[in-house]
Amino acid sequence: MDIKNIEKVVNEHPFFKGMQKEYINELIGCASNAGFKTGENIFRQSEQANHFYIITTGRVAVEIESADRGAITIQTVEPGNVLGWSWLFPPYIWHYDARASEATDTIAFDARCLVGKCESNPALGYDLMKRFSGVVIERLQATHLQLMDMYGANKKPTT
Repeated sequence: MDIKNIEKVVNEHPFFKGMQKEYINELIGCASNAGFKTGENIFRQSEQANHFYIITTGRVAVEIESADRGAITIQTVEPGNVLGWSWLFPPYIWHYDARASEATDTIAFDARCLVGKCESNPALGYDLMKRFSGVVIERLQATHLQLMDMYGANKKPTT
């Protein structure tokens, strides 16, 4: 996918809906294509968060590791969704694992580039912060539901 196609995808992506054209143009300067094979790790918990991704094809499992249950899928991210928010919030490390459930194509946004643009344009940074706070809330809600499924069913009601 060339820069024109990246620009088209970003302009049409729901995550960026209503964003000023000037901001989108700045973001495109930080974007590149990235593909992942089935089973390939996109990122791992506790590693440095250095990108965020918009999924264009494929599926990604967002997982946490459990000592007794192995990898637990918290959420499946599909085309049209955003993957990765940790690049924006200290300590800038991944809080989950992400693994391609099937061959996946993305547009990857370089965090260092984005942070530089946000530092020089705080209005862009604020816009991104508002948008990513929704992604964080969605991920926390998915984690909450998964934990309720895992532990709530085993708990007997108290009376």
